[in-house]
Amino acid sequence: MRPVREGELTKTVYTHIHEQQYEDAIRVLNEQNATKSRAAASLLAYCYYHIQDFATAAGYYQQLAGMCPGVEEYRVYWIQSLVKAGMYEEAGTQLLHRGDSDDPELHTHLQHLQAAIHYEKEELQLAKNTLAQPTADTDPEQKAIFEASLLWKENRFAEALKAYQEAQGTLGFVACLAYNIALCFYAMKQYGPALKQLAEIIEKAVRDHPELSVGSDAQTRSVGNSSVLRESALVEAFNLKAAIEYQMENKEAARDALQDMPPRDESELDQVTLHNLALMRDMEEKPSEGFRKLNFLLQQRPSPPETFVNLLLLYCKYNYYDLAADILAENSDLTYKYLQPGEYEFLDALILAQSAPEDAFKRFDELAAKHVDALRRGTKNIQDARRQRDQPLVKKHLAEFDEALGKYIPVLMGQAKIYWDMERYGDVEKLFRQSAEYCSDDESWKLNVAHVFFMQEKFKDSIRYYEPFVRKHQDNLLSVTAIILANLCVAYVMTSANEEAEELMRLVEKEEELKDASKPVYHLCIINLVIGTLYCAKGNFEFGISRIIKSLEPHERKLGVDTWYYAKRCFLALGETLGKNMILLKDEAFDDILTFFDQASLVGKNIQASLNHLDQDDSTKTVGREARLLKKFFLKITQDN
Repeated sequence: MRPVREGELTKTVYTHIHEQQYEDAIRVLNEQNATKSRAAASLLAYCYYHIQDFATAAGYYQQLAGMCPGVEEYRVYWIQSLVKAGMYEEAGTQLLHRGDSDDPELHTHLQHLQAAIHYEKEELQLAKNTLAQPTADTDPEQKAIFEASLLWKENRFAEALKAYQEAQGTLGFVACLAYNIALCFYAMKQYGPALKQLAEIIEKAVRDHPELSVGSDAQTRSVGNSSVLRESALVEAFNLKAAIEYQMENKEAARDALQDMPPRDESELDQVTLHNLALMRDMEEKPSEGFRKLNFLLQQRPSPPETFVNLLLLYCKYNYYDLAADILAENSDLTYKYLQPGEYEFLDALILAQSAPEDAFKRFDELAAKHVDALRRGTKNIQDARRQRDQPLVKKHLAEFDEALGKYIPVLMGQAKIYWDMERYGDVEKLFRQSAEYCSDDESWKLNVAHVFFMQEKFKDSIRYYEPFVRKHQDNLLSVTAIILANLCVAYVMTSANEEAEELMRLVEKEEELKDASKPVYHLCIINLVIGTLYCAKGNFEFGISRIIKSLEPHERKLGVDTWYYAKRCFLALGETLGKNMILLKDEAFDDILTFFDQASLVGKNIQASLNHLDQDDSTKTVGREARLLKKFFLKITQDN
């Protein structure tokens, strides 16, 4: 930008502020070294507040309150900035030290800030008491909105919804009010009405503020955190829309919702957006980036409540149990604040299973017994409500049953995994049979039952569970995890249903051909790899290896961390068998293998050989390097033989 001309500092700064170019105003003031004057400090505080850097704004308002102790507004703005920055203890301390104001309007504002502090600290009764004081009186609509917020905080979502709707009836459309209504619908799991409210918020903002670039390309210039963006409630609306889609298992739609948000630089993102990007986008595309964001958020106080729980669950999902244990130990305050007793017991058992599986199994068993009791009571409640023909009550008890089942399934799977890791698949099957009464309609349960049958080579039984799931996704087979399709194809082959296997593979191939060529798709490749692995496991290495090599063509598109993992296991198994002189391989087959290693070493020089979720330094562990080592190994075998 051009330097400020002499004598035009004030005009330049106020022009930037008028045009809501707050970062530019801050830059000019800092460059002029004018931050020690009252006027400059006041402008800087104002600008930092409007770009939502509340902690810095609080620092400037504190400076101003010290400069001008007689100006009450500075101390009020200081406290307000502390509240906005989540520094509730500091804000509460300043309120206590400040005392009452002679100005009735300022006094009312201070009492509202006190109520807000109590609200954020979960001191709801104190918030109500503060709001009920005669001197805290304000316009009825604002008071009604605050009371609705208290109802929401108490999980009285239906009452909060009614209060918000009444306020909307009086005030007309207000974006933040419409968002609160959507939030109530979301909390009650009424996703349809919630999405309808969010669509209204988004459509109105797009119509009234095209400059916010909703739905634009990711490379579009940042719109910043302007007051227009805040008043539009677009950020909140897109985040809630993403959360709803994510809950409904529409992962791509969730990512699209985040993508459609008005563009901002990463440094400008609010905590909720950063959390959702980490969870819904990064953990799918680059887990190390997702973990980085979530760990960053956890260091902030406050951070979104979901950050702590999701980071724990993701560490467990990716088998970083030691890190999960560290997070629990280092954040005991969050453990008691954000984890229900049942959730803590589940995570504790999950972590314990790595060092003491028998003790963990007992803990899971105790937890499972509690959940089964809840499911049994839920079943009885549903039956009683149906006998009474009370449909609203039936609906309520069904929702409660689904919630109880959602808590039981992870416990059951944690228990089953202990047996699975010991390769005691018969015991896993027995566990699943015992839980069938309550879980038989759950998709994840059915898929895990299929996996257990598959591992026991009960292929016909596994088909009974895999097939309905795959048919359900017939129009979008690429949305099905590749290993499910691969296992089903293998099960078909092993039960002499080769035509069904070939038909499924044709359908997958057809879908892959229609996909964007710039994005690698591995489904058909993994199916062929698993079939090739099956032949290798049965001792038919020549056919199995040839199928594996063919499945990885073209190497530029098909060679990746997952596909290499499956392929190299078969090459290692072949190498071990050859080393023991248990089989002979034709020269042509050896040549094909060595040629494949040459090509893999070229294509795979920048492809990681294993998943690296924590961004640890393992740049030397590439597919190319492992391919060269395998080639060296096979050449040695040929020389020795």
